[in-house]
Amino acid sequence: ELQQKVEETEVLKMELQMLETERVRLSLVEEKLMDVLQLLQQLRDLNISKRALGKILLSTLESCRDPQPGKAQLFEVLDTLQQELTACELLHKQPMERAQSPCSLSNPLVISC
Repeated sequence: ELQQKVEETEVLKMELQMLETERVRLSLVEEKLMDVLQLLQQLRDLNISKRALGKILLSTLESCRDPQPGKAQLFEVLDTLQQELTACELLHKQPMERAQSPCSLSNPLVISC
């Protein structure tokens, strides 16, 4: 009976550890999602064109087509999208230039339609 209690305790400890790991993972995803949403808000405030935003999204999805082993695909997509949005030149231009210049992608492999 004591052995059974010890085994149950070990199982509960493992479940608790798995829950804590999942909580941390979800927290990281939430932080990354908030960063992406803030960047999207900034670009919307700068009147980025739907075409430019679509190019960024398509570039992100293309680069995440084949998931890397050991990396959660959701986090990989969010991370790549954040990098693409951060690389958008529109966010880095001076205020006077922002209104005049469309967003150009940092990825030279993206084909303009």
